Order: sequence, then C-alpha cells, then structure tokens
Amino acid sequence: MLFMQDTIIIIPTYNEIENIEAIIKAVFSLEKNFDVLVVDDSSPDLTALKVKELQEQFKERLFLEVRKEKSGLGTAYIHGFKWSLAREYRYIFEMDADFSHNPKDLIRLYNTCHVDGADVAIGSRYVKGVNVVNWPMSRVLLSYLASKYVRFITRMKIHDTTAGFICYKREVLESLDLNKIKFTGYAFQIEMKFKAYCRKFNIIEIPVIFTDRTKGESKLSSGIISEAIFGVISMKFKSLFVK
Repeated sequence: MLFMQDTIIIIPTYNEIENIEAIIKAVFSLEKNFDVLVVDDSSPDLTALKVKELQEQFKERLFLEVRKEKSGLGTAYIHGFKWSLAREYRYIFEMDADFSHNPKDLIRLYNTCHVDGADVAIGSRYVKGVNVVNWPMSRVLLSYLASKYVRFITRMKIHDTTAGFICYKREVLESLDLNKIKFTGYAFQIEMKFKAYCRKFNIIEIPVIFTDRTKGESKLSSGIISEAIFGVISMKFKSLFVK
C-alpha cells in the first residue's frame, strides 16, 4: 500500500490555466507535505490538461477529478469532500486557485487543528480588522457587511462567515449529510460553517491577508450574492425546527 499524507487541499477550478501550475507548485514547496485534489468543471481553457501534465511531476500527490460541466463552487467541494473521505485523509482543506489565499497560511491552519485542537480552522479576513488587498471599497464593504449580517441572523460567533480558506477535521465532514447541503455559491460556505456550529464543533479563526486575484476572472455574480443574503434567513428558520 502506498503511503498517504494525512492532509489534502481541494482546489476547485474553472478557467484557471493562468494560475493552476503556480498554485500547485507553491503548495508542494511548503515544508509540510500536502496532497492536492483539483476538481475541474471541464474548463474550456484546458486547466485539467495542465494538471494532468503536472501529475507526471507530482505522482501520488496531485489528483484530478473532472466534472462534465460548471456546476457551482459548493458541489465542487462536496465532490472533493466525498473523494477525500473515501481515502481517509484526516484534514481536508478548501483553497482557491488564484492566490487570494496565501499557500504559506496552510501550515497555520493545519496547526490550528492538529496542535491547537480546532475541529474547523478558518483563514479569516475579519477576525482582526479588515485584511483585504486589491479589492475596491465597494466589494470590501459588501463582503464585510455580508459577514456581519450572517453573524446577526445565525448568531454564529464567527467574524468571516463567507470565508473559503478552511481546514476541516474529517470528523466534521463525516457528521454532516453532504447530500443535503443546499447551496452551491458562496452561501455554501455559510451553510457549512452553520452546520458545524450547530453541532458544537470547535471553530477557530486565524487572521490571514486576502489578496484579490491578479490573473483570471472573478466568479462572483449577483445571483451568488442574492443566494447568500436570502438563503441565510431560510437556513436559520429551518434550523429552529431541527433538533
């Protein structure tokens, strides 16, 4: 049997050809060994083909799952979670491909779970002020106020409720019915945290600096934002009737 690392980074991609090689090599250059799973939604720019090429260089450390079509961030992560749980990883990460999340912070998130006892470690933009670089003020305000709004509605003690830079212990993901995760856009991030919070898992935020992408295009849309705003109320309401 091949030795497997205890930790895997899930990176969902759609048209990330400009970033994917650099982000993968950055992860593999860290002092701790991480495996990487790229979940690609059949990117027209052939992101998956680049990953296949890199697999020759990083055998048994770099994995690829290609889905038939663009199906949303949430379903990409759910696909990755199921894949990772089937292979017995202890720590399962979410990270963007575009360097908005600094790969060097992966070790800090890992240590927050592995050493400090968190069940969920969140790379937080807002736990200590506002740590966002290269975003227009309008988007900073939208994101910051959205997190405040979600915190008010859900009563979660989390500052960055929409964060997408996260380490989960496998026990957290095993406790959730991943087939019942409703949201597919950025509200997916809120729903995952809320369900972990309701199950009283130990959630710790660590401050990170979020830097907006310099290559490729943002996937944020008005539909994703409205899903987050209105979906939160529905999610909280339903939770009141579930023991």
